[in-house]
Amino acid sequence: MNHTSIIRQLDANRKTFGGLLSAHDNDEITWRPAEKKWCLLEIACHLLDEEREDFRARLKHTLENPEQPLPSIDPVGWVTSRKYMEQDFEKAVRNFLSEREQSVSWLKSLENPLWKNAHNHHRFGPMSTEMFLANWLAHDYLHIRQIIRVRYQYLEHAASEVKLRYAGEW
Repeated sequence: MNHTSIIRQLDANRKTFGGLLSAHDNDEITWRPAEKKWCLLEIACHLLDEEREDFRARLKHTLENPEQPLPSIDPVGWVTSRKYMEQDFEKAVRNFLSEREQSVSWLKSLENPLWKNAHNHHRFGPMSTEMFLANWLAHDYLHIRQIIRVRYQYLEHAASEVKLRYAGEW
């Protein structure tokens, strides 16, 4: 696994997220493609919380204290407990992008990190720092795909009087 390449891609994804989460219609921010599906506001808040409290925190913890329990997280519960729908979208995006910048700077500053350090999770088994790094990037890709899908579905909804078939098949 090329750790440097993954870190570079996490950095590049900061720009990708910045672009995908800008130039939106204000109605689009809270529009849901279906019941129980996330809107752009919830996705942005989730990305911010995951950046700070999941991937960076857990990778750091596993580097430094693999024998200690991981800090607990509740990404699904945070949607309601942290009142994502009441948050400011622009601020959430700005804060996420800033946190990503800090994460990448921190990752680049690591000297000879112990990528094989692993926390032995009671349910998932060994969870190495390398595993957290790779899954951090995978998490980006999943949410990039999700944001693109929501934006496409919103366009379909907003332009309901026209068909989008000319663009190609979704």
